[in-house]
Amino acid sequence: MAGLSAAADKVTDMARIAVIGAGTGAMAAAARLAVAGHRVVVYERTQTYGGAVRRLSRDGFSFDTGPGLLPLPAVYRDLFVKTGREPLEDCVELVQVDPASRHLFADGTEVSLPNASRAGVVSALDAALGAGAGGRWGDFLVRAREAWDRTRRPLLEEPLWPDWTALAEREPYPAVPHKKLLRTRRAGTLAEIGAWELRDARLAALLESHALAHGLDPRTAPASAAVLPYMEHAFGTWYVRGGIRELARAVYERCLARKVEFVFGAEVTGIVEKDGRAAGLELAEGSVVESDHVVAGVAPAVLDRLLPGTTAVRGADEVAPQRRMPSRLTVLLALRGGRPEEAAHRTVVHTHDREGELDRIFGDPVGPAATPTVTMLRPDDPASAPHGHEAVTLTVTVPSGPAVSQPDVDRILEAAGRALPDLRDRLLWREVRTAADIAEDTGVPGGAVPAPALAAAGGRLLQPSNTTRVPGLLTVGGWSHPGGGLPHAGMSGALVAGLIVEGPGFRGSQ
Repeated sequence: MAGLSAAADKVTDMARIAVIGAGTGAMAAAARLAVAGHRVVVYERTQTYGGAVRRLSRDGFSFDTGPGLLPLPAVYRDLFVKTGREPLEDCVELVQVDPASRHLFADGTEVSLPNASRAGVVSALDAALGAGAGGRWGDFLVRAREAWDRTRRPLLEEPLWPDWTALAEREPYPAVPHKKLLRTRRAGTLAEIGAWELRDARLAALLESHALAHGLDPRTAPASAAVLPYMEHAFGTWYVRGGIRELARAVYERCLARKVEFVFGAEVTGIVEKDGRAAGLELAEGSVVESDHVVAGVAPAVLDRLLPGTTAVRGADEVAPQRRMPSRLTVLLALRGGRPEEAAHRTVVHTHDREGELDRIFGDPVGPAATPTVTMLRPDDPASAPHGHEAVTLTVTVPSGPAVSQPDVDRILEAAGRALPDLRDRLLWREVRTAADIAEDTGVPGGAVPAPALAAAGGRLLQPSNTTRVPGLLTVGGWSHPGGGLPHAGMSGALVAGLIVEGPGFRGSQ
């Protein structure tokens, strides 16, 4: 790929590196680059760090407004090991969530799934859904592990392959042959895995909820999306005491300890090119910042605006940025009365109208309103609410852009009431965070949220390479390889740092 051949030259002396945006991936790159001996300055248009990883506090209640749980914490353990003496656990308190999740299905059945225990999950599913259900899910996880083993390095640990079409065309999930009439077929989508291999509407809903949480339509998401539930099963689900914002704080403070400079309230209006390569930034207040490299932690549409009328950032032979990704709607609930000890940290309330919900989110045009799938987070954390009260966060996947109506919020509360019947009686106040709020926090048009990179699907769910056709310009964060999500953002930081420090020959962590 031309972008890879145009990667930044290997840096042997101290370089000036300008980073656009203080999202988690951008800060991860900044910390690693500073440890390598470079002068790194981060320019952030808002007044704080973290990108989508924010925290809202009011009347003694505190809520994560972005991600609420941390999968694959090893990514951040590696970041802290590589950038200083203090390990991650010395900077934040990680708590393994158990059960990992509670699921309320449309037919009224429910199940609580233990954290990172295949045998425990199999047993719980058999008890809740009937003999054989757990075995089918367990067998699926074995196949999902094979897909993970085949794609882990190219999708998480290595720069995007120059011959990325091999990832686009090859389906890594070993689907089971399915005979229908005179034909034998294999599942090519997540929905087909649910229908043909799991053979239970509730198991299919469990599977599809992982895709939906990442903004993916299970009817079109490739079978390779099986790696999403596998990651959670294999590496566990973790909560950061005090909220995920504490993780962003720890990364920010690690950057400061390594002499990374931050300039807040600094809107970048252009990327300066000189002699055919990125050479600095133009700021809204009129100044120009010179640099040897530019690392852009922004969405593709924003990057396009920063380089108007110049060399194309990406060519026709390269991965196209993900477009029309959905957003998230979050309802923050301050409840009177304490959290019951038996309450699950995370509960997923599945919709009664699967097709209606998916058409509403992914239809073209967007379909009519439907009862949503709601994820409820009830952290067992004294920092989240005043004594004797409880902070609850409800999250649903929604189309990016459209405004939210009161009936939309009412449908969310109605669905959540299936898991928390006394919700309305306990409600002190609520606050709604929409796609417009995400757009304000991140600068992404419409408040869209990027999905993790996935193999197959013709490359539709890959993310563009971290290198670009403009030498000296690299991209980091959820809108570039390896895609959205906290682990992926952290890995993008590692990849960008490697490409700058070691040059085009960098092939990822060993």
